[in-house]
Amino acid sequence: MKHFADLLDRLSYSASRNAKLRLMAEYFRATPDPDRGWALAALTDGLPFSFPLRRTLMDMMARRMDEELFRLSRDYVGDTAETIALVWDAAIPLSPLLRGEGRGEGQPQTAAQGSAPHPSPLPMKNGERGQVAGGERESLRLADIIAELSLIGRNDLGPRLETWLDGLDATGRWALLKLLTGALRVGVSARLAKTAVAEMAGLEVGDIEEVWHALAPPYAALFAWVEGRGALPGSNDAPVFRPLMLSHALEEGDWVALDLAQFSAEWKWDGIRVQIVAGKGETHLFSRTGDDIARSFPDVAGAFPFDAVLDGELLVLRDGHVAPFNDLQQRLNRKGVTKRQLEQFPAHVRLYDALMIEGEDLRQRPFIERRARLEAWHQRVRPQRTDLSPLIDVTRKGELQRLWAATREAGIEGMMLKRRDSPYVAGRPKGLWWKWKRAPLTLDCVLMYAQRGSGKRSSYYSDYTFGAWRQGEAGAPELVPVGKAYFGFTDEELVEIDRWVRNHTTESFGPVRAVSPGLVFEVAFDAVQRSTRHKSGVAMRFPRISRIRWDKPAAEADRLETLEAMIAG
Repeated sequence: MKHFADLLDRLSYSASRNAKLRLMAEYFRATPDPDRGWALAALTDGLPFSFPLRRTLMDMMARRMDEELFRLSRDYVGDTAETIALVWDAAIPLSPLLRGEGRGEGQPQTAAQGSAPHPSPLPMKNGERGQVAGGERESLRLADIIAELSLIGRNDLGPRLETWLDGLDATGRWALLKLLTGALRVGVSARLAKTAVAEMAGLEVGDIEEVWHALAPPYAALFAWVEGRGALPGSNDAPVFRPLMLSHALEEGDWVALDLAQFSAEWKWDGIRVQIVAGKGETHLFSRTGDDIARSFPDVAGAFPFDAVLDGELLVLRDGHVAPFNDLQQRLNRKGVTKRQLEQFPAHVRLYDALMIEGEDLRQRPFIERRARLEAWHQRVRPQRTDLSPLIDVTRKGELQRLWAATREAGIEGMMLKRRDSPYVAGRPKGLWWKWKRAPLTLDCVLMYAQRGSGKRSSYYSDYTFGAWRQGEAGAPELVPVGKAYFGFTDEELVEIDRWVRNHTTESFGPVRAVSPGLVFEVAFDAVQRSTRHKSGVAMRFPRISRIRWDKPAAEADRLETLEAMIAG
């Protein structure tokens, strides 16, 4: 556990991508199985357990220190795991009398009452405390902790966690709590961790991703292959997820340099990217992260009795028309689906590309050839609940730009530009595929509430709730919240906003401050939809701060009616 904790600690303080890769590769080389495999699972969000830890941690700390003192400490540090790790040794368990149990709170404690030592969370014999502090700190292994967590009951977690925390130093406690919460926040993506494994043997990250979904933690077969001790973990014949090819956002410079003759254009639909893997009597519907969502979409999965791996967009389709994304959300993240939902929100997959057809791997073939094969296959098989995303027949940039400008009115998310000779490459290769999303909507909104951030932003008010004006019940104008955003501004702007929030606070609610209506944000967002969960009756999709309007009076910010009109538009 100590080596894993040291790895996380060093990763959290390393800003360089290459430094992080070096740290992980060194750890994987030096650490034996299965510890390194479980570390890889933690870094790639693949651990086989999940605990609702908040209540357990709060109850545990309430027994060790004053609740208000812990709350203030957490607010100052900005991270629950780090706060507990730092105060643990100093937070001696409180006796029931000091917690107000068994006598009236505030009553003086007699000498007899106070003469007993504070109870320890561990039953100790003479000298045992020293053994815990020294011996157990050396013996705790990551694999042993994972094995116990995989079997432990929810009610048994608290006492066992206290024992572990007693046996670790501050860095180990922090790492253990991060492990349990699943939020490592050390600046390492799943792909970067896989890249570190690949670099152990001079491989490409695509080589690891190709076999990844045929593996399971603690990845002994993967490390055996990487180190030349075992065969390639095969996935060619297995009905598993293949890594998706992703695109880069089209910037102005990219558009200027783009040779349209080398690209095919197609519409970018407003659904979720999926991969259909069908064959050998099995059908899987994978999200872009590799999660099988077929259970939520049995109507789609049941329509694919073929042998192919296809790339497409999951939509709700009615009478040939794509429904708003909000309709698709009614089907997402559900363990099951009702007959009524199947009828109200009929699912459909609009196909973009073919990775494999009837056992033949097409990924190294150029896009135009894969597209022709897909069209011929679809014409022959005619699978239900699917169609092909049409290519856009255009040869001039000006014409394509006019079509792009009309995408919002047509209810389309934008365009995709794909090099005609591009192979299907896992990840996000530069220059092969471009996404050209429709221009965002914007609205001038007034800051209403600011919340302290977490991690590096724990000392700043960085999460902003903003509102639009409407006429209140008494006839006077009032602000109603329409969205929340925490990015879109620079570090320098964050400092300025934080100073403004502190100087214009009207009320405080723990880490949240209400402010006087005086600061206007130009908010960019992709769409707006009706919502019964919000007081305003509307909800923005993907809001972000586009500009800080220091120059604009709050009274001149936009009204709710303006936002509502965008729904119809």
